[in-house]
Amino acid sequence: MTAGRDRALGALALVLHSHMPYVEGFDTWPFGEEWLWEAVACVYLPLLEILDGAPVTIGLTPVLCDQLEAMRGDAGDRYLHFLRELRVPLHATEAAAMDRDDEPQLAAELRRAAADYARPADAFERRNRDLLGAFRALRAVELWTSAASHAILPLLATDAGLRLQLATGLASHRRRFGAWGGGFWLPECAYAPGLDRELADAGVATFCVDQTAVHARGAREHLEPVRTAAGPVAVPVDWEAVELVWHPGEGYPVQAAYRDYHRRTRYDLRPWDNGGRPYHRAAAVALARGHARHFVAHARQRLRDGGLLCCALDTELLGHWWYEGPVWLGEVLVEADLQGLRLVTVSEGLRSVEPVERSLAASTWGTGKDLATWDGPQAAELAFGARGAELRTVAAAATRSDPRPALERAARELLALQASDWAFMVTRAAAGDYPLRRVRAHGGAHDAALAALDGATPVPEAVVRNLAPDLDVASLTAP
Repeated sequence: MTAGRDRALGALALVLHSHMPYVEGFDTWPFGEEWLWEAVACVYLPLLEILDGAPVTIGLTPVLCDQLEAMRGDAGDRYLHFLRELRVPLHATEAAAMDRDDEPQLAAELRRAAADYARPADAFERRNRDLLGAFRALRAVELWTSAASHAILPLLATDAGLRLQLATGLASHRRRFGAWGGGFWLPECAYAPGLDRELADAGVATFCVDQTAVHARGAREHLEPVRTAAGPVAVPVDWEAVELVWHPGEGYPVQAAYRDYHRRTRYDLRPWDNGGRPYHRAAAVALARGHARHFVAHARQRLRDGGLLCCALDTELLGHWWYEGPVWLGEVLVEADLQGLRLVTVSEGLRSVEPVERSLAASTWGTGKDLATWDGPQAAELAFGARGAELRTVAAAATRSDPRPALERAARELLALQASDWAFMVTRAAAGDYPLRRVRAHGGAHDAALAALDGATPVPEAVVRNLAPDLDVASLTAP
């Protein structure tokens, strides 16, 4: 620890929210399980190398862990094939094309970037394909969990449906990681008054909220944890700090020297920077280090009067959307010590910052800080479809639970339907028709499973192979 560190400055809690919808086994390029392979190669494996021993909070959604667990089997074979037989050779093919087009700098960058896929293939095998074990072994890190399939909890139709999401997610986390300290990521930071009661009943001690619509950006209130009436502590996300990293027009990742995420070659490779020039790795790394120094200096200034600054980011931003993100994060960890900024996990921060008591407004961290992304006109079909499926499942569980495999299959398909990702993609017009195809397929499978409860048809074969292996259907009928 740096001599002379001023503890009166408060503390910074970095929260990395790690999540992927269940795409393992569902289609390939350009939409489907290759999203998972890219995230593992470019985000999760690199961050495992950076975060050991760092006081950082990592949220691992159960549905992401379901897929990482599946990678110990044949999903891991497909991941290695994707890296070694597709991505690495494509870099060589594209580099040769750039040479023929007299673009030697672009060709050189493509050959350099091929290692981004060769290294994680080797690292995956060195870790015996056990990524959950790798996260479990991290020192100083605090692991949070979430709802089973990242459902927007205030949009669920019933208490039983809410309990299904909570109980199933918590059961999976405890089996995989053992002791749980009570940290819980609210999907999309979606909060509504009264939700704290159900969270408390499930054992949740801490969660993040976004109150930017209530308190202006930069307000002191964003540095003050809030004790809810039911007991769990809500930690506000400081959007002023987040937007240094995650602002579409002004954040660090849009600077000219960083790699351009959007401009791509024929085979989806990215050898250009945001300024339209051939990407220059050394220049981008130097810029990321400078931005880390700026971020830490900003956090110190923000914390000059104490408090807990929570900067929460989608983990996939670091390495996927923002190629240089892992460099930035690693340098933040170093620079915090050099500048005398105290880094803490959320639970450590709460031991030195007394929560205040005040009401929390309904909110999310989505566009508009409300639920419109997930229940607005564009997502209406999905929102009403998921609620209807939930009501039918709860009613079926109350009246007929045999054959048990049929009820479990219906509950799993319900969890798949409730994932927040489909509505997000539809509202953002992202991923073509993929989200609607997925929702309609899960809806059909859900109806078939409910029909099997009457014994007239056999239980359909599951295609969400490792979704919610610790499913708790008893929560559907608990008083």
